[in-house]
Order: sequence, then C-alpha cells, then structure tokens
Amino acid sequence: MKLSHLKQITEYLKKFKKITAIHRVSDTIIRVVFDRDDALYFNMQRSNSSIFKCEEYPRSKVYNAPFDVILAKRFNRSNILDVALLNGDKIIRFKTSIASAYKEEITYLQFEFTGKYTNIIILDEENVVLEALRHVDLFASFREVRVGQKLLDVPPAPFVAKEYPLEDVEQFLYDVYEKEQNAKLENLKKQKIAFLSKKLKKLQKLYDKLDSQEELQTEAHKYEHYGNLVLSNVQKIKPYEKRIYLDDYDGSKVEVELDKPHATPFSISEMFFTKSKKAKQRAKHLYIEEESLRSKIEHIKLFMNTVNEAKDIAKIELLFPKKAQNKKVKTNDSIETFWIEGYKVELGKNEKGNIAVLKNAKARDIWLHMRDMPSCHVIIHTDKQQLPQNIIQAAARLCVDFTTTSKDRYLVDYTPRREVTIQNGANVLYNKYKTIEVDTRG
Repeated sequence: MKLSHLKQITEYLKKFKKITAIHRVSDTIIRVVFDRDDALYFNMQRSNSSIFKCEEYPRSKVYNAPFDVILAKRFNRSNILDVALLNGDKIIRFKTSIASAYKEEITYLQFEFTGKYTNIIILDEENVVLEALRHVDLFASFREVRVGQKLLDVPPAPFVAKEYPLEDVEQFLYDVYEKEQNAKLENLKKQKIAFLSKKLKKLQKLYDKLDSQEELQTEAHKYEHYGNLVLSNVQKIKPYEKRIYLDDYDGSKVEVELDKPHATPFSISEMFFTKSKKAKQRAKHLYIEEESLRSKIEHIKLFMNTVNEAKDIAKIELLFPKKAQNKKVKTNDSIETFWIEGYKVELGKNEKGNIAVLKNAKARDIWLHMRDMPSCHVIIHTDKQQLPQNIIQAAARLCVDFTTTSKDRYLVDYTPRREVTIQNGANVLYNKYKTIEVDTRG
C-alpha cells in the first residue's frame, strides 16, 4: 500500500475507541471489529497487502495457532489508547489496554505493510515480541522477529513519499475490496476458461475424426466383396501369403495386401467378413456417437459462457466444486454435478443425462425445467429437507445458463420429482408445480 494512503487511513482509525473483536478469516486476512459493529479487514499477504471494508467476508476456518490465541487474549474487548504510523513508515501501531482488577496491561499491535517482510507483530510494553503472524530469523533479515526477543525499529526510508489525497477514506476501503475481488474473479475466469477450452479442443478433435457414414458403408461393401472373391479364388491362394491376386467377377485382376499371413483362404475370407460387419455396425450407430459428442461440445460452450457471465467468485466456486477424494465413486459423464450451500444439484448434459437425473432422483427431490421450451433437466437432492428459496433460485439459474446463452427473462417450473411422469425418454408430464423467474439481462 502507498504510504500516503496509510497515513490517511491511520487518521481515519483514530476515531475508534475499542477493538471489540479480532480474528483471522483466512491465512493472511485479519478481521478487526471496532466499536461493536465497524469491521475492517487487514490483508497481510506478502507484497500484496491492503486494508479493505466489505459487507461480509466468509471465514474459511477457525484458527487456533499460538498467534491467534494471543491475538484474542490481548485484543478482544480492548481499549485503544493510540493509533499511529511508527516512525512515519508503513507500520500502523495500535496501543491498547485491557483493564483488569489488578493492573492495566499495555499491548502493541503492529500491522507492517513492508513488502517482502509484511507482518503482524504483537508486542508488550517493553517492545518484546509476544507473537507474530510470521517469525523471521537473522538468516532472512537483520531485524529478527522471534517470541521473547526485543524488536528493532525499521530504518527510516531514504526518500520523501509522494502524497495521494483521498476524498473519502471509507469509500476508498470499499473500493479496495471491489478491485481485489474483480482482479481475482478475472484471474479465476481465465484459469477456468483455459481448462474448459482444453476439454473443448479434445472433443472437437474427436468429432472431426469421426468417419462419415458413406465412407463406412463403402468400406463395408469393399470388405464383403473381398471376402466373396477369396471364396471364389480358393484354389489360387497359397498358405501364408502376404499379397494375394484375385479374379474379379468382371474378369479384371484384384491385388490385395493382407495385414498378416493366414494358413487358409477361409480364414482370410472370415477376416474380411468380420471387417465388413464391424464397418456396417459403425455406420449404423454412427449417429449415436455424433450426437453424444455434439451434445458434449454444446455443453462445454454453454459452460464457458456461464463462466464468462459470472459476477462473483462464489459463482465460479459453485461451477467448479471440489472433487470427492474417494476415487471409487463412479461418475456419469452425461451429468454435471454442483453443490449449492451443501445441497447436491445434478444437471443433464444431454438427453441421456436428462434421463439419468430423472431416474436417479427420489420422490421428494426437486425437479426443474424451463417453461415452454426444450431445456436441461435439473434435480436438487433434498434429503427430505425443506429447501430455502435461494437454493431453488440458484438451481433455476443453472437450468437457464446450461440451456441458452440468450439474455432475457425466463420462467423455470419446479416441483417434487414424484409429480413428474416420464412419457418417453426425457419427455415428461408434470403438475402441481411452481414457477420462478430468471432474468439473465443484468
């Protein structure tokens, strides 16, 4: 952070009288609640430190390291005696006290925004280190940060810092958070789009390599013809030949090179008839493979669009849930699985996936589908619990996102799975449903 900004933030902090609560919300971010309800966040990431404000920052876990124990013991419900920049440098120092029945205990809390050596240090009245976010030994820096050792001052900067006046410090703190979140979001989007692009490229390559039906039918006819010719020329074929010469029905000569030598002409003809049969089967079922790859390609494109349209990191995290550690769990590649606040949500990528989610759902699970248009089927697994409306809203948005990229207002019907009757494939009838609106224009 700029020294000029830290000066102005320090002046802003002087209005507070108490530290009501203090704790880590992530490995490097400290939440400090001043005067009961005014929370600031100190991001002490090396070379990327900042101070920000936001409505709420999720706590990743409860920290119980010695640093966190001392932090809570010394500063929860403490009085602020002074706030200052130490020696005019990038170090905000709080002088605090906790009044007890015996004596007033003075403790210093230093937030050091010093690039590589960014740190939070807790000191007693004699400037002795009680604890620190990062311990620093003499091999890493001349300024040792170790419990029980007296802390040396940081040498003064050899230059005069430029001033950058802030119109509104509080708004600046909110803006810092917005900028950091937007930067993280854009970086996360790039990572996920790159990951999806790689999958799309593989699928497109497989699709482009598919044989055409005409080619397969021609191949089947050719091998069947060779098989019949071999049977018509049995007396001319010697054992273990790699190249054979056959008389065709129109009197012409046909030269055929074999993949491997065969003991008898009959094994050669059998080999050709088998190849012909396989080509016929591939031609017959080619449309199934084509449709499967086409639907997967379309799903990935919708997925990429959904990532691009995500407005916050929470949406990206929803789209890319952490995979289960149990490798024995079988997954269906025609179903996409998401987790929304602990609720499992399954979405069909194609007709096969839509059929699967319908069949796997239990009576009280919630089924969703877009009104009056073809769409993916979505199931929220409820475990017989009453669903909060925001879960249904989020699942409805997924239903729309993975069906269309057009921005508009859409209606999504939802009802318990027991109210849905499968007619044919993924075609269904349903009643006793409710409807929710999803607006993708914003």
